[in-house]
Amino acid sequence: MTTSTTFLGLGAMGSALATAAIAGGRPTVVWNRTAHRAEALAGRGATVAATVAEAIAGDGVIVVCLFDHESVHGVLDPVAAGLPGRTVINLTTTTPNESRDFATWAAERGVTLLDGAIMAVPEMIGSPGSAILYSGSPTAFAQHRALRDLWGTSSFLGTDAGMASLHDMAMLAGMYTMFAGFLHGAAMVGAAGVPAAEFAQRQAPFLAAMVGQLAGLAATIDAKDYTGDGQQSLRFTETALATLLRATDEQGVDPVVLEPVHDVVRRQIAAGHGEDGTARIFEELRSTR
Repeated sequence: MTTSTTFLGLGAMGSALATAAIAGGRPTVVWNRTAHRAEALAGRGATVAATVAEAIAGDGVIVVCLFDHESVHGVLDPVAAGLPGRTVINLTTTTPNESRDFATWAAERGVTLLDGAIMAVPEMIGSPGSAILYSGSPTAFAQHRALRDLWGTSSFLGTDAGMASLHDMAMLAGMYTMFAGFLHGAAMVGAAGVPAAEFAQRQAPFLAAMVGQLAGLAATIDAKDYTGDGQQSLRFTETALATLLRATDEQGVDPVVLEPVHDVVRRQIAAGHGEDGTARIFEELRSTR
């Protein structure tokens, strides 16, 4: 008899993960606090559990995709007595330390934990562009490859359960600031009557080209050599940002997105690094703990 896979949490992402498992021919048990979200999956062949205890009654892997770290404890703490010897794949978005906290909780209860970070939107699950980062138990990562492959490309980042979340948060920092920068630019041209869709057609290829600069910035940071030839100086960058802020003001746009970047550049210049490359702001931002 094939062991069932249990899914706890059927929001947009949890439903996408469970749907991929069903499509892959895996017997699937699902539970959600709001029961009606399970109806579509029941129609595809999933077994709907009325309670969490019922959902975890088997011996298969348990996939958790809930709202936040507190939700994970709220769902699993009451059924902890039924979890020793089980494997949990936690795909809930958490901070690195919350993932480590959950790993400690799991270890104290004899639970094998694989913590994951999904670098995709629900519609991408199962497609070539879907990627999921994992950390925690290497045994669980190896044993559940068939399930992982149904969702997307997998990467294992080590036994520190917080590493997948750390990479997730770091990558999202780039994504959200990019989106904010696009919206700032759209507001600037929008003040002159240019539609955002028209602006996006020009902005997207420009940003794609700029992504090619990341490898060079990374090499500079790792070498800690901010004086090399070809680097744009902090002084030049400050002048460019000051001009951009004046243009922002002329268009009547709030400078809140750009001002923090300008401030960190100016602090580096004030510290005597004006002729160093702009990548040196990494030294201003990095953790000193």
